[in-house]
Amino acid sequence: MINSNAFNYINVLDKAADASWIRNDVIANNIANATTPGYKRQDVDFESEFRKALKRSRYISMDDRIADIKTARLNPRTYIDSANFSYRLDGNNVDIETENVTLASNQLKYNGLIDCINKEFSNLQMVMK
Repeated sequence: MINSNAFNYINVLDKAADASWIRNDVIANNIANATTPGYKRQDVDFESEFRKALKRSRYISMDDRIADIKTARLNPRTYIDSANFSYRLDGNNVDIETENVTLASNQLKYNGLIDCINKEFSNLQMVMK
């Protein structure tokens, strides 16, 4: 992580990309365990943690809010989704079609975050010229 005000957005985007990468691993694990009796689907929550961090800020502008975020405390949380719900009699609650759609959506999100990080670095590079 880079400690400079010029890199506030990059640091937050980096955390979001890390969370998306973790979510990708969790979804792949769900897919791998789609036929495992008793397995419960897992997911990753980063968005609500990010919203909480933004709400805690006393600033009005987005630039100031992003600068105020403590990125060391902005961490994704893995949780078991719908633990009391099951699609099948064996207790497994993984729906393979839903997981595949979620995986594709997450990959698009990750690619978008990487594009945003690259754009931020391009902007910094342009300013330094």
